Amino acid sequence: MPNFFKKISIILVSLLIIAASFVGGIFIGINQKPAIESVINIVRKTPEIPTPSQEQAKTDFNLFWDVWSRLDENFVDKSKIEPQKMVFGAIDGMVKSLGDPYTVFLPPEEAKRFNDDIKGEFGGIGAEIGIKKGILTIIAPLKDSPAEKAGLKAGDKVLKINGTSTIDLTLDKAVSFIRGEKGTEVTLTITGDDDLGNTKEVKIKRDTIKIPVIETKKLDGGIFYIHLFNFNEKSTVEFKKGLIEMQNSGANKLILDLRNNPGGYLNAAIDIASWFIPAGEIVAKEKMANEEELIYRSYGYRFLESIPAVVLINQGAASASEIVAGALRDQKNIKLIGEKSFGKGSVQELEKLPQDASLKITIAKWLTPNGHSINDAGLEPDIKVEIKKEAIDEGKDPQLDKAIEIIKGL
Repeated sequence: MPNFFKKISIILVSLLIIAASFVGGIFIGINQKPAIESVINIVRKTPEIPTPSQEQAKTDFNLFWDVWSRLDENFVDKSKIEPQKMVFGAIDGMVKSLGDPYTVFLPPEEAKRFNDDIKGEFGGIGAEIGIKKGILTIIAPLKDSPAEKAGLKAGDKVLKINGTSTIDLTLDKAVSFIRGEKGTEVTLTITGDDDLGNTKEVKIKRDTIKIPVIETKKLDGGIFYIHLFNFNEKSTVEFKKGLIEMQNSGANKLILDLRNNPGGYLNAAIDIASWFIPAGEIVAKEKMANEEELIYRSYGYRFLESIPAVVLINQGAASASEIVAGALRDQKNIKLIGEKSFGKGSVQELEKLPQDASLKITIAKWLTPNGHSINDAGLEPDIKVEIKKEAIDEGKDPQLDKAIEIIKGL
């Protein structure tokens, strides 16, 4: 009988040890589980999320959730922990890590402001801006705009807006700071492209911006001059009117001035290039993320196919201007005169996201017919002519003078 109780005791002790081990294992498992499982209050609420790629599946997100947990548990000021704001901040950082100033995450408030801007009229200074080498830069002041009247020039760097540093500002955020009600002022801290150490503050009164389209005139020697200021919905009609004016004037040579033209619609660029380039020839290529190339071809309007022409460009010539200039050089060997263009050769698409947010994402890059990438590299002129400050002060235009000299010999 004592042996029986002894056996029972051994069995009970063994069962207790097994049970303790099991409970201990659960406890250890809970405390050593990945950090992502510890964050129980963050639940993905959007069901329409694509299946992760193999590359995404390999990515270890434990560090992210580990940091999230530590902040949630240890950060001293609990009132500043706003989970949704932290998620937006994380997404913004992810997008910025790509290093593309035109790919931007827009939280709900910024997305709404962006949509309001593209739908309606707004007050501003009349300058196209971009980010070049990480610095907010004036691409081009529009003709007769408050920016031009205040003396802003293509290539000027904007260091501050109303005292706020532009370092790390997204392009859309910078635009929202510069825009405002008509009649109000904005102060920009500017440094010239050729003198980065010399800064000045420029006060500009905002106004309703009316974008000019075209300027035409007949010059001596049978030369006609067309200055195209942008590629908007009116540009193709106004350009055609300019060509009718050229024909009626008896001119037989053309100077196309694309200086300070920040671009616009692709279809306008294709249409205007079609006056120079034979039907079916390539005007531009659009290189997608999957390396696929979309080809855009000339409609072949023919009027300017055999007309001697030159094109003026500078730092303010961007986007659609660079598409046209690159196409005319590649397909017609038309000389580019002036300064290197801006280098805005990418295509953006606005995608709507859950929670009323948006993502503006670069989906393609522009190539000239010969395959030259416009983005960042820009277009180097065939004949380089810089405009010095003294020439501006004296009202001279050495780039136009050189264009007249060259086209007289064609």
